[in-house]
Amino acid sequence: MGVEAYNIHNRTCYGLKGVENDSVDALVTDPPYGISFQNNDWDKNLPNSKIWVNSISVLKPGGFGLVFTSIKLMHRIMVQLEDSGFLIKDVLFWSFLNGMPKSRNLAIDIDKELGVESRMTGVFQYVQGYKKGGADSYKSDNIKFIYEPASKLGQRYKGAGISLKPAYEPIIMIQKPLEEGLSVAQNMIKYGTGALNIEETRIPYKKGEPKVGHNPHPKGRVPSNIIRTQEFDDGYDKFFLIRKVRQRKDKFNHHPTLKPVDLMEHLVKLVSFDDQTVLDPFMGSGSTGVAAVNCDRKFIGYEIDKSYYNIADTRLRKDKQINQAINY
Repeated sequence: MGVEAYNIHNRTCYGLKGVENDSVDALVTDPPYGISFQNNDWDKNLPNSKIWVNSISVLKPGGFGLVFTSIKLMHRIMVQLEDSGFLIKDVLFWSFLNGMPKSRNLAIDIDKELGVESRMTGVFQYVQGYKKGGADSYKSDNIKFIYEPASKLGQRYKGAGISLKPAYEPIIMIQKPLEEGLSVAQNMIKYGTGALNIEETRIPYKKGEPKVGHNPHPKGRVPSNIIRTQEFDDGYDKFFLIRKVRQRKDKFNHHPTLKPVDLMEHLVKLVSFDDQTVLDPFMGSGSTGVAAVNCDRKFIGYEIDKSYYNIADTRLRKDKQINQAINY
């Protein structure tokens, strides 16, 4: 496929101007979470629910969708989606071990409230593990101080925090209802939608691993609703493994919530088939689009931010083989 395989727009997604009703095969999108991530203005609120009304209108009957969301506000998005007419089919978990902790030592806050000066016991260089280059990517003066509570009450609550370390992101699986009166098979014949692409997203066996199950498939296991970033080696089950993306401040893509292309390819393949059209109303820097073109799908994307739109346009203009090799 070439550039004719995608159509991207630098404007608001609301209304999905230019997209005909019942013309899109699948929806894959990473909308604002409404959690003010890194204090970005575009993430201060959840998207207006009318985008889901727009989306269900342009999807073909039976078309599936995948919507990234946050743990805290997932229920709000699910209500929006249901009220718009979508069926909630599942929630996929993208699991990872290197999430960023968002808690703090409340014992130090207790000291401050009591007017007691906490004791400084050490220093360290602050490093975000997901940044490319790790510690080498930071200035030498990026130093943080370690404090210990000094008050008696602070010592009692030493280490107390307000939240757990995040280890997964939920992805809501939705579906537009089948055309009334049609079975799944009849809907597939008429529209090409209504079923997941299990064949193309099977989890392959490891080298030398015996085939499992009462009727083992040569391509591997049926994909599960858990997607892992690291291999946990728990012996319980096998999952699709995908590394987390590392920020590339030394490259042109500076989007703060960049998703791995490998992950998006897996999701695109799960809810669509070859030569079908995938829609992303919140395109960002274009990872869904790159994944769609890599997987021989057509793509429609919307992004209101000009800088992110330009990044997406640059990525999509690159040769398909280069996109697969870089995987940024």
